[in-house]
Amino acid sequence: MSISQCRVCSHNFFDKPLLVYKNMPQAAQFLPDKKTLEYERGVDLAVCQCTGCGLIQLDGDPVPYYREVIRAAAFSQEMQDYRLKQFTYFIQQYSLTGKKVIEIGCGRGEYLALIQQSGVDAYGLEYAPASVEYCVQNSLQVACGFVGGCNQELDHAPFAAFFSLNFLEHLPDPNTVLRGIYHNLVDDAVGLVEVPNFDMIIRSQLFSEFINDHLFYFTKKTLTTLLEINGFEIIECNETWHDYIISATVRKRQKIDLSNFYACQKQLKQQFADYFEQFKNKKVAVWGAGHQALTILSLMNLVGKIKYVVDSATFKQGKYTPATHIPIVSPDTLITDPVDAIIIMAASYSDEVIKILQEKFAQNICIFVLRDFKLKMI
Repeated sequence: MSISQCRVCSHNFFDKPLLVYKNMPQAAQFLPDKKTLEYERGVDLAVCQCTGCGLIQLDGDPVPYYREVIRAAAFSQEMQDYRLKQFTYFIQQYSLTGKKVIEIGCGRGEYLALIQQSGVDAYGLEYAPASVEYCVQNSLQVACGFVGGCNQELDHAPFAAFFSLNFLEHLPDPNTVLRGIYHNLVDDAVGLVEVPNFDMIIRSQLFSEFINDHLFYFTKKTLTTLLEINGFEIIECNETWHDYIISATVRKRQKIDLSNFYACQKQLKQQFADYFEQFKNKKVAVWGAGHQALTILSLMNLVGKIKYVVDSATFKQGKYTPATHIPIVSPDTLITDPVDAIIIMAASYSDEVIKILQEKFAQNICIFVLRDFKLKMI
Protein backbone atom coordinates (compact mmCIF):
# COMPACT_ATOMS: atom_id res chain seq x y z
CA MET A 1 0.00 0.00 0.00
CA SER A 2 1.47 3.34 -1.02
CA ILE A 3 1.69 6.27 1.39
CA SER A 4 1.48 10.02 0.77
CA GLN A 5 3.07 11.33 3.98
CA CYS A 6 6.60 11.25 5.36
CA ARG A 7 7.34 8.35 7.70
CA VAL A 8 9.50 10.62 9.86
CA CYS A 9 7.76 14.01 10.16
CA SER A 10 4.26 13.25 8.73
CA HIS A 11 4.32 16.11 6.21
CA ASN A 12 2.93 15.41 2.74
CA PHE A 13 5.08 14.33 -0.16
CA PHE A 14 5.42 16.61 -3.17
CA ASP A 15 2.51 16.05 -5.55
CA LYS A 16 4.49 13.97 -8.04
CA PRO A 17 7.24 11.41 -7.33
CA LEU A 18 10.80 12.37 -8.19
CA LEU A 19 11.24 9.11 -10.09
CA VAL A 20 9.10 6.14 -11.07
CA TYR A 21 10.95 2.93 -11.98
CA LYS A 22 8.97 0.12 -13.60
CA ASN A 23 9.49 -3.63 -13.16
CA MET A 24 12.12 -3.37 -10.48
CA PRO A 25 13.37 -6.25 -8.27
CA GLN A 26 11.00 -7.01 -5.40
CA ALA A 27 13.94 -7.37 -3.04
CA ALA A 28 17.73 -7.58 -2.94
CA GLN A 29 17.79 -10.68 -0.72
CA PHE A 30 16.32 -14.20 -0.94
CA LEU A 31 16.87 -14.34 -4.68
CA PRO A 32 14.55 -16.57 -6.72
CA ASP A 33 15.66 -20.07 -7.65
CA LYS A 34 14.31 -22.37 -10.37
CA LYS A 35 11.37 -23.41 -8.22
CA THR A 36 10.18 -19.87 -7.50
CA LEU A 37 11.12 -18.26 -10.80
CA GLU A 38 7.72 -18.94 -12.31
CA TYR A 39 6.00 -16.85 -9.63
CA GLU A 40 8.56 -14.08 -9.28
CA ARG A 41 7.47 -10.68 -10.60
CA GLY A 42 8.92 -7.20 -10.68
CA VAL A 43 7.44 -4.18 -8.87
CA ASP A 44 7.17 -0.46 -9.58
CA LEU A 45 9.13 1.92 -7.34
CA ALA A 46 8.07 5.54 -6.72
CA VAL A 47 10.80 7.74 -5.23
CA CYS A 48 9.17 10.58 -3.27
CA GLN A 49 10.33 13.58 -1.26
CA CYS A 50 8.83 15.05 1.90
CA THR A 51 7.79 18.71 1.62
CA GLY A 52 8.61 19.17 5.32
CA CYS A 53 11.96 17.62 6.26
CA GLY A 54 13.05 16.93 2.68
CA LEU A 55 13.73 13.23 3.24
CA ILE A 56 13.77 11.04 0.13
CA GLN A 57 11.87 7.76 0.50
CA LEU A 58 9.91 5.10 -1.31
CA ASP A 59 6.14 5.20 -0.95
CA GLY A 60 5.56 1.44 -0.79
CA ASP A 61 5.61 -1.28 1.85
CA PRO A 62 8.91 -2.52 3.30
CA VAL A 63 10.26 -5.90 2.30
CA PRO A 64 8.93 -8.71 4.55
CA TYR A 65 12.35 -9.25 6.16
CA TYR A 66 13.11 -5.59 6.99
CA ARG A 67 13.74 -6.43 10.67
CA GLU A 68 16.54 -8.81 9.72
CA VAL A 69 20.09 -7.75 8.92
CA ILE A 70 21.78 -9.54 6.02
CA ARG A 71 25.36 -8.49 5.28
CA ALA A 72 28.12 -9.56 2.94
CA ALA A 73 30.71 -7.77 5.07
CA ALA A 74 32.24 -11.03 6.29
CA PHE A 75 33.51 -11.63 2.76
CA SER A 76 35.51 -8.37 2.55
CA GLN A 77 38.83 -8.26 4.35
CA GLU A 78 39.18 -4.57 3.55
CA MET A 79 35.85 -3.82 5.27
CA GLN A 80 36.76 -5.92 8.30
CA ASP A 81 40.08 -4.09 8.71
CA TYR A 82 38.35 -0.73 8.33
CA ARG A 83 35.64 -1.58 10.87
CA LEU A 84 38.06 -2.87 13.49
CA LYS A 85 40.08 0.33 13.24
CA GLN A 86 36.89 2.44 13.34
CA PHE A 87 35.39 0.66 16.34
CA THR A 88 38.65 0.71 18.29
CA TYR A 89 38.99 4.47 17.78
CA PHE A 90 35.35 5.10 18.74
CA ILE A 91 35.66 3.06 21.93
CA GLN A 92 38.90 4.77 22.95
CA GLN A 93 37.62 8.24 22.02
CA TYR A 94 34.58 7.94 24.29
CA SER A 95 36.19 5.91 27.11
CA LEU A 96 33.97 2.89 26.56
CA THR A 97 36.48 0.17 27.45
CA GLY A 98 34.83 -2.44 29.65
CA LYS A 99 31.39 -0.81 29.36
CA LYS A 100 28.19 -2.31 27.96
CA VAL A 101 27.41 -1.45 24.34
CA ILE A 102 24.82 -2.82 21.92
CA GLU A 103 24.53 -3.21 18.17
CA ILE A 104 20.93 -2.87 17.01
CA GLY A 105 20.44 -5.20 14.06
CA CYS A 106 23.64 -7.22 14.34
CA GLY A 107 22.97 -9.87 11.69
CA ARG A 108 25.29 -12.85 12.07
CA GLY A 109 27.68 -10.83 14.22
CA GLU A 110 29.97 -9.68 11.40
CA TYR A 111 30.54 -6.32 13.10
CA LEU A 112 29.62 -7.32 16.65
CA ALA A 113 32.60 -9.67 16.81
CA LEU A 114 34.88 -6.76 15.88
CA ILE A 115 33.21 -4.49 18.43
CA GLN A 116 33.80 -7.14 21.07
CA GLN A 117 37.47 -7.36 20.07
CA SER A 118 37.76 -3.63 20.74
CA GLY A 119 37.52 -4.10 24.51
CA VAL A 120 33.87 -3.60 25.45
CA ASP A 121 31.11 -5.76 26.91
CA ALA A 122 29.29 -6.16 23.59
CA TYR A 123 25.66 -7.19 23.10
CA GLY A 124 23.61 -7.56 19.96
CA LEU A 125 19.93 -7.51 19.02
CA GLU A 126 18.84 -9.39 15.90
CA TYR A 127 15.41 -10.44 14.64
CA ALA A 128 16.33 -13.50 12.55
CA PRO A 129 16.47 -16.60 14.82
CA ALA A 130 18.98 -18.40 12.58
CA SER A 131 21.35 -15.42 12.76
CA VAL A 132 20.96 -15.23 16.54
CA GLU A 133 21.74 -18.92 16.88
CA TYR A 134 24.84 -18.49 14.71
CA CYS A 135 26.02 -15.60 16.90
CA VAL A 136 25.50 -17.54 20.12
CA GLN A 137 27.40 -20.51 18.72
CA ASN A 138 30.28 -18.10 18.07
CA SER A 139 30.31 -16.84 21.68
CA LEU A 140 28.53 -13.55 20.99
CA GLN A 141 25.93 -12.15 23.41
CA VAL A 142 22.95 -11.72 21.13
CA ALA A 143 19.22 -11.64 21.90
CA CYS A 144 16.45 -12.37 19.43
CA GLY A 145 14.17 -9.39 18.95
CA PHE A 146 13.48 -5.98 17.46
CA VAL A 147 12.97 -2.50 18.90
CA GLY A 148 9.27 -2.13 18.31
CA GLY A 149 8.29 0.35 21.02
CA CYS A 150 9.51 3.64 22.46
CA ASN A 151 9.51 2.28 26.02
CA GLN A 152 10.61 -1.26 25.25
CA GLU A 153 13.05 -2.67 27.81
CA LEU A 154 16.06 -4.46 26.35
CA ASP A 155 17.96 -7.17 28.20
CA HIS A 156 21.13 -5.95 29.95
CA ALA A 157 20.17 -2.27 29.53
CA PRO A 158 21.14 0.48 30.08
CA PHE A 159 24.02 0.69 27.62
CA ALA A 160 26.84 3.21 27.42
CA ALA A 161 26.82 3.21 23.61
CA PHE A 162 24.95 1.81 20.63
CA PHE A 163 25.71 0.99 17.02
CA SER A 164 23.25 1.07 14.12
CA LEU A 165 25.10 0.23 10.93
CA ASN A 166 23.22 0.40 7.62
CA PHE A 167 19.95 -0.58 9.28
CA LEU A 168 17.77 2.56 9.63
CA GLU A 169 17.21 2.89 5.90
CA HIS A 170 15.24 -0.39 5.93
CA LEU A 171 12.80 0.51 8.71
CA PRO A 172 9.26 1.81 8.08
CA ASP A 173 9.18 3.50 11.52
CA PRO A 174 12.69 4.73 12.38
CA ASN A 175 11.31 7.19 14.95
CA THR A 176 10.05 4.41 17.20
CA VAL A 177 13.25 2.41 16.85
CA LEU A 178 15.44 5.40 17.74
CA ARG A 179 13.25 6.38 20.69
CA GLY A 180 13.36 2.79 21.89
CA ILE A 181 17.15 2.84 21.67
CA TYR A 182 17.22 6.15 23.56
CA HIS A 183 15.13 4.60 26.34
CA ASN A 184 17.78 1.91 26.91
CA LEU A 185 20.83 4.17 27.19
CA VAL A 186 22.61 5.75 30.15
CA ASP A 187 22.35 9.54 30.36
CA ASP A 188 25.70 10.32 28.73
CA ALA A 189 25.58 7.52 26.13
CA VAL A 190 27.01 7.91 22.64
CA GLY A 191 26.19 6.17 19.40
CA LEU A 192 27.48 5.43 15.91
CA VAL A 193 24.78 5.56 13.24
CA GLU A 194 25.50 4.84 9.59
CA VAL A 195 23.36 4.81 6.44
CA PRO A 196 24.03 4.82 2.68
CA ASN A 197 25.06 8.26 1.46
CA PHE A 198 22.46 9.87 -0.79
CA ASP A 199 24.56 13.03 -1.09
CA MET A 200 27.13 10.94 -2.98
CA ILE A 201 24.41 9.20 -5.00
CA ILE A 202 23.19 12.60 -6.22
CA ARG A 203 26.72 13.84 -6.97
CA SER A 204 27.62 10.71 -8.91
CA GLN A 205 24.18 10.34 -10.53
CA LEU A 206 23.94 6.72 -9.39
CA PHE A 207 20.45 6.16 -10.76
CA SER A 208 20.68 2.41 -10.06
CA GLU A 209 20.93 2.79 -6.26
CA PHE A 210 17.19 2.49 -5.65
CA ILE A 211 15.95 -0.85 -4.34
CA ASN A 212 12.84 -1.96 -2.46
CA ASP A 213 14.89 -2.95 0.59
CA HIS A 214 15.89 0.67 1.22
CA LEU A 215 12.86 2.75 2.11
CA PHE A 216 14.97 5.83 2.93
CA TYR A 217 17.74 7.72 1.12
CA PHE A 218 19.46 9.96 3.65
CA THR A 219 21.58 13.03 3.10
CA LYS A 220 23.65 14.42 5.96
CA LYS A 221 20.92 16.97 6.57
CA THR A 222 17.98 14.57 6.64
CA LEU A 223 19.86 12.01 8.77
CA THR A 224 20.73 14.78 11.22
CA THR A 225 17.07 15.82 11.35
CA LEU A 226 15.92 12.26 12.05
CA LEU A 227 18.45 11.79 14.86
CA GLU A 228 17.84 15.16 16.47
CA ILE A 229 14.05 14.87 16.62
CA ASN A 230 14.48 11.51 18.34
CA GLY A 231 16.66 12.69 21.19
CA PHE A 232 20.23 12.69 19.89
CA GLU A 233 22.74 15.51 19.51
CA ILE A 234 25.18 15.29 16.61
CA ILE A 235 28.84 15.20 17.64
CA GLU A 236 30.06 14.81 14.07
CA CYS A 237 28.67 13.62 10.76
CA ASN A 238 30.97 12.62 7.89
CA GLU A 239 31.12 10.75 4.62
CA THR A 240 33.19 7.58 4.86
CA TRP A 241 34.02 4.29 3.12
CA HIS A 242 34.74 5.77 -0.32
CA ASP A 243 31.88 8.24 0.34
CA TYR A 244 29.28 5.47 0.18
CA ILE A 245 28.36 5.84 3.86
CA ILE A 246 27.22 8.71 6.07
CA SER A 247 28.63 8.11 9.53
CA ALA A 248 27.10 10.09 12.41
CA THR A 249 28.49 10.08 15.94
CA VAL A 250 25.75 11.10 18.37
CA ARG A 251 25.19 11.69 22.05
CA LYS A 252 22.00 11.12 23.98
CA ARG A 253 20.43 14.51 24.60
CA GLN A 254 20.31 15.42 28.27
CA LYS A 255 17.84 17.61 30.08
CA ILE A 256 19.15 21.13 30.62
CA ASP A 257 19.70 22.00 34.28
CA LEU A 258 17.92 25.28 35.03
CA SER A 259 17.86 24.83 38.81
CA ASN A 260 20.18 27.82 39.21
CA PHE A 261 17.31 29.99 37.99
CA TYR A 262 15.73 29.52 41.43
CA ALA A 263 18.89 30.86 43.09
CA CYS A 264 18.80 33.92 40.81
CA GLN A 265 15.15 34.51 41.74
CA LYS A 266 15.94 34.26 45.44
CA GLN A 267 18.77 36.76 45.09
CA LEU A 268 16.56 39.23 43.23
CA LYS A 269 13.75 38.82 45.78
CA GLN A 270 16.15 39.89 48.49
CA GLN A 271 17.13 42.96 46.48
CA PHE A 272 13.49 43.91 46.07
CA ALA A 273 12.90 43.38 49.80
CA ASP A 274 15.80 45.73 50.59
CA TYR A 275 14.53 48.20 48.01
CA PHE A 276 11.02 48.38 49.44
CA GLU A 277 12.39 48.65 52.97
CA GLN A 278 14.19 51.76 51.76
CA PHE A 279 10.99 53.17 50.23
CA LYS A 280 8.60 52.10 52.96
CA ASN A 281 5.40 54.15 52.98
CA LYS A 282 6.35 55.76 49.67
CA LYS A 283 4.72 55.39 46.29
CA VAL A 284 6.59 53.22 43.75
CA ALA A 285 5.84 52.58 40.07
CA VAL A 286 7.28 50.28 37.41
CA TRP A 287 7.96 51.29 33.81
CA GLY A 288 7.46 48.45 31.39
CA ALA A 289 4.63 45.99 30.71
CA GLY A 290 6.61 43.60 28.53
CA HIS A 291 6.69 39.87 29.19
CA GLN A 292 9.82 40.00 31.39
CA ALA A 293 8.37 42.76 33.54
CA LEU A 294 5.06 40.93 33.88
CA THR A 295 6.91 37.79 34.98
CA ILE A 296 9.04 39.71 37.51
CA LEU A 297 5.95 41.32 39.02
CA SER A 298 4.53 37.85 39.66
CA LEU A 299 7.70 36.09 40.79
CA MET A 300 8.73 38.88 43.16
CA ASN A 301 5.27 39.07 44.80
CA LEU A 302 4.98 42.81 44.14
CA VAL A 303 1.20 43.01 44.52
CA GLY A 304 0.34 45.86 46.90
CA LYS A 305 3.83 47.37 46.58
CA ILE A 306 3.54 48.87 43.11
CA LYS A 307 1.05 51.74 42.57
CA TYR A 308 0.90 51.33 38.80
CA VAL A 309 2.86 50.21 35.74
CA VAL A 310 3.81 52.75 33.08
CA ASP A 311 3.98 51.75 29.42
CA SER A 312 4.14 53.81 26.25
CA ALA A 313 2.10 51.32 24.21
CA THR A 314 -1.39 52.78 24.01
CA PHE A 315 -3.03 49.36 23.52
CA LYS A 316 -1.79 48.32 26.98
CA GLN A 317 -2.92 51.46 28.76
CA GLY A 318 -6.13 51.17 30.74
CA LYS A 319 -5.56 47.43 31.16
CA TYR A 320 -4.11 45.48 34.10
CA THR A 321 -1.09 43.24 34.50
CA PRO A 322 -2.08 39.56 34.29
CA ALA A 323 -2.00 37.59 37.54
CA THR A 324 -0.91 40.62 39.64
CA HIS A 325 -3.73 42.96 38.47
CA ILE A 326 -1.76 46.21 38.70
CA PRO A 327 -3.15 49.06 36.52
CA ILE A 328 -1.19 49.94 33.37
CA VAL A 329 -1.09 53.67 32.65
CA SER A 330 0.42 56.17 30.23
CA PRO A 331 3.63 58.11 31.04
CA ASP A 332 1.50 61.23 31.64
CA THR A 333 0.24 59.62 34.85
CA LEU A 334 3.66 60.35 36.39
CA ILE A 335 2.59 64.01 36.22
CA THR A 336 -1.04 63.71 37.24
CA ASP A 337 -0.47 61.08 39.93
CA PRO A 338 3.27 61.27 40.80
CA VAL A 339 5.28 58.61 42.63
CA ASP A 340 8.44 58.82 44.73
CA ALA A 341 10.39 56.16 42.87
CA ILE A 342 10.19 54.15 39.68
CA ILE A 343 11.78 50.86 38.65
CA ILE A 344 12.53 50.53 34.94
CA MET A 345 11.91 47.02 33.55
CA ALA A 346 11.94 47.84 29.84
CA ALA A 347 14.65 45.42 28.65
CA SER A 348 16.35 46.83 25.51
CA TYR A 349 14.32 50.07 25.80
CA SER A 350 15.61 50.83 29.30
CA ASP A 351 18.17 53.44 28.22
CA GLU A 352 15.53 55.26 26.21
CA VAL A 353 13.19 55.27 29.23
CA ILE A 354 15.98 56.52 31.52
CA LYS A 355 16.54 59.45 29.16
CA ILE A 356 12.82 60.33 29.15
CA LEU A 357 12.62 60.21 32.95
CA GLN A 358 15.78 62.25 33.46
CA GLU A 359 14.58 64.94 31.10
CA LYS A 360 11.09 65.23 32.62
CA PHE A 361 11.35 64.04 36.23
CA ALA A 362 14.96 64.29 37.36
CA GLN A 363 14.11 66.63 40.24
CA ASN A 364 11.14 64.68 41.55
CA ILE A 365 11.67 60.95 41.23
CA CYS A 366 14.22 58.31 42.28
CA ILE A 367 15.07 56.10 39.33
CA PHE A 368 16.17 52.45 39.47
CA VAL A 369 16.72 50.09 36.55
CA LEU A 370 16.62 46.32 36.46
CA ARG A 371 19.61 45.08 34.47
CA ASP A 372 20.89 41.52 34.38
CA PHE A 373 18.41 40.85 37.18
CA LYS A 374 20.07 43.35 39.49
CA LEU A 375 18.53 46.61 40.72
CA LYS A 376 20.77 49.59 40.02
CA MET A 377 20.17 53.18 41.01
CA ILE A 378 20.52 55.83 38.29
